[in-house]
Amino acid sequence: MSLNIVLVEPEIPQNTGNIVRTCAAIGADLHLVGPLGFSVEDRYLKRAGLDYWNEVNIRFYDSFSEVREKYAGKQFYYASTKAVNTYAQVKYPEDCFIVFGKETLGLPEELLKENMAHCIRIPMRQGIRSLNLSNSVAVVAFEIMRQYGFRELVGEGKLVKYEWE
Repeated sequence: MSLNIVLVEPEIPQNTGNIVRTCAAIGADLHLVGPLGFSVEDRYLKRAGLDYWNEVNIRFYDSFSEVREKYAGKQFYYASTKAVNTYAQVKYPEDCFIVFGKETLGLPEELLKENMAHCIRIPMRQGIRSLNLSNSVAVVAFEIMRQYGFRELVGEGKLVKYEWE
C-alpha cells in the first residue's frame, strides 16, 4: 500500500517540512514539483521535518506533466477550495496521488477544470479562504489511511498499551 502526496510549487519551507513528518508517520511518498519557493537545504525546512527525512521517499520533478506521464494510469485527486466533492465523499484506490497546489494560488484553474470530477475540498465555514497547506495534507491523508484501515500503522484498530500504564 502506498499513498502519494504531490506538492506543486510549494512556497513555504516549514509547510513542506511538516508534510515530510506526516508522510513519515503514514508511509506516504512525497513528490515535489518545482520550481520550489525555497532551497531543500533551508534550515526551516530541515527543522520542521526533524529527523524524518530519511524515512520518506521524496522525488523531485520539474513540472507536473512529468509526474502525470511517469504515473499514467494511476488515479489523481486534486485538492482545491473550488471543488464540489468533499475529501470524505471519495473512496480512494490504493496507490493514488493527492495533488496540492502552492500556498498562495493553489492549483492552476485549467488543471482543475480538466479534472473537476476528481477535485476534492475540505469543508470550511463561509468566508474562510483555506487551511494551512500542511494541515490540509494531514486532513486528507489521514482520511485515506482511515479508509485503508490504518494498515501498517501503530494501533491498527487495536488498543495500544502505553509505557506509563
